[in-house]
Formats: sequence, C-alpha cells, structure tokens
Amino acid sequence: MDLQGDLMKHPHDAYRHLRDTAPVQRIAGPTGEPAWLVTRYDDVRSALADPRLSLDKTNAAEGSYRGLSLPPALDANLLNMDPPDHTRIRKLVSRAFTPRRVDALRAPIRRTADGLLDVLGAEGRTDLIAAYAAPLPITVICDLLGIPDDHRKDFRAWTDELIAPDPSRPQAAKQAVGAMLAFFTELIAHKRRHPADDLLSDLITVRDSDGDRLSEDELTSLAFLILGAGYENTVQLIGNAVHALLSHPEQLARLRTDPSKLPEAVEELARYEGPALLAIRRFPTEDVTIGDVSVPAGETVLLSLSAANRDPARFSHPEQLDVDRDASGHLALGHGIHYCLGAPLARAEVEIALAALLERFSSLTLAEPEPRWRPSLRARGLLELPVEYKTARPRA
Repeated sequence: MDLQGDLMKHPHDAYRHLRDTAPVQRIAGPTGEPAWLVTRYDDVRSALADPRLSLDKTNAAEGSYRGLSLPPALDANLLNMDPPDHTRIRKLVSRAFTPRRVDALRAPIRRTADGLLDVLGAEGRTDLIAAYAAPLPITVICDLLGIPDDHRKDFRAWTDELIAPDPSRPQAAKQAVGAMLAFFTELIAHKRRHPADDLLSDLITVRDSDGDRLSEDELTSLAFLILGAGYENTVQLIGNAVHALLSHPEQLARLRTDPSKLPEAVEELARYEGPALLAIRRFPTEDVTIGDVSVPAGETVLLSLSAANRDPARFSHPEQLDVDRDASGHLALGHGIHYCLGAPLARAEVEIALAALLERFSSLTLAEPEPRWRPSLRARGLLELPVEYKTARPRA
C-alpha cells in the first residue's frame, strides 16, 4: 500500500479494503521503513492494551520505523514511555484533567468561544479553522499552562512543520524542533523566576523539590506534549466535527432541534472523523500474534484508530454519521493506559465550540464543495474550512 498516496488522499477507502482483505498488513511506514498496519477494531483495541507492545524506542529493531526524531529534552514524554516511568509521569499531571477540574474550565472556554465569534460579526464568510477551531484550543491550553499571549503566535507554524512537513523544505521540521526546544527552555526558566498559579509552575515545583519524581528533560518534554497534544488534537476534533455536520445537514438540524444531544454527538463525531489516522507506533517486546499474523519482536506496529472506528463488525453502518448513535467504545482518543490524558478537556472544548456555533448562527454552510485535508499521517485535519454564516438576530 502507498501510505503517502492512497492512505492520505482516501484513508477510509483504503482502510475498508485492508479490513476486508489484509487486516494485518506489512507496509512501508511513513518514512519508508517497514511496519505492520492493523485495521480491524478487535485487533486494534486489544493491541492498544497489550503490555507486550511497547512505546519505548529502545525496543525497536534495527531499521524499523521509530516515529518522530526529537532531542532528549522533548522526547522524554508519555508517548515514548512504558510503566513504571509512564505511570509516574502520568500521575503528576492527571489531576489537571479530572472531570471536576474540567468543569471549572467550561465557563472560561465558553467566554473564549463567544469572543472569537464576536469578532466575526453578524454575517459573512471566514475560514473557521483560522478564526475559531485553532485559536480556541491554543488559548485554553496556554491559559492552563500559564503561557503569555505574546508567546503563542508561532506555535501553529511549528506544529504544522512537524505534523505535515513540506517535502520541498527538508530542514523546516528540524528548525521547528529547535525553535520549540528554545521556547520551552526559556519559558521554564522564566517560570522558575516568576512562578504563578498555573500547571507549568506546579510541575516546576515538583521538579525542583523532588528531582526523583521528574527529571529536567521529563519536565520540558511534558510541557511540550501537553501544549502540542492539547492544541493539535482539539483543533482537528473541532474542525472535523464542524465539517462533518455541515456535510450532513440533517444531522446538523437534529442537533439544532435537540442541543442536549451534543455530548453524545461529540463521541459520534470523534468516531466518524477523529484527529488521528494512526496511534503512536508500538514495538513488540516479544513475538506476538495479531489477528492471524505473527509479528516479530522489535518490528513496528501501526494501529489504525480511524479504520477501527469504521469497522462494521463493531459499528452498524459505520460510514454513516448518526448523532443518535451510541458511539461508546470508539478509539479516537485511544484505549488502555495510554488513553488520551486530556480527553475530558478535549470533549468539553468540542461540545462548547459546537454549542456556541449553533446558538450564534442560524445559517452556517460550507463555502467550498471539497475540503483540503492536511497531507499528514500524524493528524487527520483540514487545512482550512471556508464557511458562510449569518446570525438570527444581533447579539445583545
């Protein structure tokens, strides 16, 4: 299979074919090295929770696809860790994303959403990614970490270079990594001198008071991961959800009729067009059998969350968007010990973003017939979302 062609251009068609014909398939990975691609729901869900499938790159065999190449100060994060280190680091930050903490953030998130929509005015045309889906989560996660406004402007450009690198600019991704490392190093130094009531200051306190709980590289990597994942995944969740609803007017009308269905609809929208085609690569610590295929120790395993979420063996009529569906059990945000740490916050942001849009605009339609998806296997999202909108009445 041509990952860079078929899978990025028509992922759901490609996955449908693989589920039917070769659910565990040997492929060339994103950068050419060999990997195993898994596409059926039961296999993917089981593998996500299998302790023999390690995220630690030291378990990768020579020549296997290892994922992003990052300096140690950004690479010592939860996406590259197994227990007990994974357990130790996750415990340090999990309290920031409990349902109770997230509930306290709902009002500020709604104020941010309303403020972004205020700027748009009563009617017109806009790119909803640039005007709304991107600035909302970057504001939320930067406020949580305590990152000042004037340090936020370059972050989307840096993440774009990592998530969807431009082949014509091979040095751009490396430059973006260097810029991010310098940014977080300077930010942590600033927070040490001027601590505040924010998550990053709290983590610095943990690091400085008890270095056995958090090393300096782990601190920097954790800040990088929280900001990157908290921003990138939620941009795609919001943008993909709005596009899916505008492409299915009957489903949009269903939510307008009954907004109380929004929390359940968010689960279905995540299942239908989630932010990740693939989970973080895994490396078997011993020979394992996935489906009917034996995968040798150390070889890279790519688990397709997107393919699993459209497996007809798990979800009836999976190619249809149905906001009345019970989409529980979807894998858009992972499964097992590596389940997305910020999932409660991401769900709240998407729900609030959609509620604000539906309440504000009586008319919201796609301004272009065909979407332009980012050329990336790391994040399933739109380059832009041109819409036309109109309010029912002026906002008080």
